Amino acid sequence: MGYGMSRLEEEYCEPEGQNSDGSSSFQVNDEFAKLHNDIFHMTRMRSGLTESMDKSMGAKRGKISTTKLLSGREVDRSGKGMFSSGERAFVLGRYLPKDGPELLDRMDSRAYVSQFSADGSLFVAGFQGSHIRIYDVDRGWNIHKDIHARSLRWTISDVSLSPDQRFLVYSSLAPIVHIVNVGNAARESYANVTDIHDGLDFSQHVDVQYSFGIFSVKFSSDGRELVAGSNDDSIYVYDLHENKLTLRLPAHTSDVNTVAFADETGHLIYSGSDDNLCKVWDRRCLSTGEAAGVLTGHLHGVTHIDSRGDGRSFISNGKDQAIKLWDIRKMMSNADSYADRVPSWDYRYSRYPQQYKQIKHPHDQSLATYRGHSVLRTLIRCYFSPAYSTGQKYIYTGSYDASVYVYDVVSGTQVEKLKGHQLAIRDCSWHPFDPTLVSSSWDGRVLKWTSNPEQETSDVD
Repeated sequence: MGYGMSRLEEEYCEPEGQNSDGSSSFQVNDEFAKLHNDIFHMTRMRSGLTESMDKSMGAKRGKISTTKLLSGREVDRSGKGMFSSGERAFVLGRYLPKDGPELLDRMDSRAYVSQFSADGSLFVAGFQGSHIRIYDVDRGWNIHKDIHARSLRWTISDVSLSPDQRFLVYSSLAPIVHIVNVGNAARESYANVTDIHDGLDFSQHVDVQYSFGIFSVKFSSDGRELVAGSNDDSIYVYDLHENKLTLRLPAHTSDVNTVAFADETGHLIYSGSDDNLCKVWDRRCLSTGEAAGVLTGHLHGVTHIDSRGDGRSFISNGKDQAIKLWDIRKMMSNADSYADRVPSWDYRYSRYPQQYKQIKHPHDQSLATYRGHSVLRTLIRCYFSPAYSTGQKYIYTGSYDASVYVYDVVSGTQVEKLKGHQLAIRDCSWHPFDPTLVSSSWDGRVLKWTSNPEQETSDVD
């Protein structure tokens, strides 16, 4: 279940998923994986200095000032005349977006969705009060499009921009996903008044005989298809060119809270559910209707999945107050029945019981577990930091305690905690190229965090 109407306190004080001293906790679930799994190795490679650069600069591994690195590039010490992608990420990754926050917007309803476009030129925020705003990042964050949504049930549950940034789709707890042309010049977009908000019917499948809601919707990399997860335990794929539903998978035994394409090919789909499972679906071999594999480890429902984009690894946020890192090469064909023995608990009505924090799944297939943030009352989202500027060396997430948490992928260290909101942060987004992070909260505010370029970090790992 994604949304609750409980009277759980709006002011949240008790830290969840932390050690007794209030620090975050990190668990490597397989020491061999920690040492040898290539996800950790590639993260180090993509966000650190090459051995030749270390030697040419005469510095201890990973200990060198940005000024010295820039000077070395100018005199071409590496012999390449430029930074490698890893060296660039090493430099830019030092400048975390932790300064601020600056207030970008304030609405009178809860914010549920935050999202930068792929090129960082646009930013989208979706609110419970039927509003979706698109901001022009390159023009002083002016409102590019103010969309007044149509036929909403409860809230805007998700939005997604097409790769060419011409169209936006939005979903709610209904089987209809609406698509809007956001490339035209008009600033205001009122559904079927100033703009056509075409309704895409996801309930047209022959097996669907009842209404349902959609929690998650995403464009494919070519913009041709949409994938969606719903509270009828299913995954749907809609072909926009053919204007029809092409696939319905009875994927889980409870709400499908999140879906994501694994990479640009669109062949693999990841899904996460309130049945506590993450599943991998290969669209090239769905004749049996079975998942290509199942990944166990979460003790309570999965709220969000973010793919690393390599077709092999992803992270998931869970109601067990944990983010998990996965390698699909460890997946099984079937899930074990351990979930049936986990005590029931509803995240909409109470805080996570302290005694549950000590429970570990005996067949946890994840590579690592990151704790410190809080997942209550809403489907809080987590992401890898951008590949260009950080080499995906960080994981960041919203939290019910009104903060944004940033973890180091390899060490598990909580490297930053951003405070500025008063209520839960369901979603946040890191600019794909610049050290800028934007968070949206149930307090109705959209806040921007940046990095102060004058704060030089001279000796940072």
